[in-house]
Amino acid sequence: MKPQYRRRHVAGFTLLELLVVLVIIGLLVGYVAPRYFAQVGKSEVKAARAQIKGLEDALDQYRLDMGRYPATEQGLAALFTQPAGEERWQGPYLKKAVPNDPWGNAYQYREPGEHGEYDLTSLGKDGQPGGTGEAADIVNW
Repeated sequence: MKPQYRRRHVAGFTLLELLVVLVIIGLLVGYVAPRYFAQVGKSEVKAARAQIKGLEDALDQYRLDMGRYPATEQGLAALFTQPAGEERWQGPYLKKAVPNDPWGNAYQYREPGEHGEYDLTSLGKDGQPGGTGEAADIVNW
């Protein structure tokens, strides 16, 4: 009589199976990640445009009360905090302090502007004038 050998069935994955799964996951990440991060960049640009629109509306309210836009020296802070000596100020014109752009940089404000009564600019992702794509300036003109 032959001795009986029992085959033990060990649950688990072989190294080859694990490598195949890792390659598939890597391919998926390589395909999906660039598309996802491109959408994040687009949403930051949209957020900056929306913030500039909100600041324009607040500036227009300020002008209705004061008869002029804030001076460059007063800046956008005049929309939230009453400037010294401004008796006609009816603000605050913003619910919160002036936000930074989506990349954490301050909005650039100049009155009088080169392109209108005032210029309002976000320097984009790179924080430098000019640029293309996400690094392009976002302006109110």
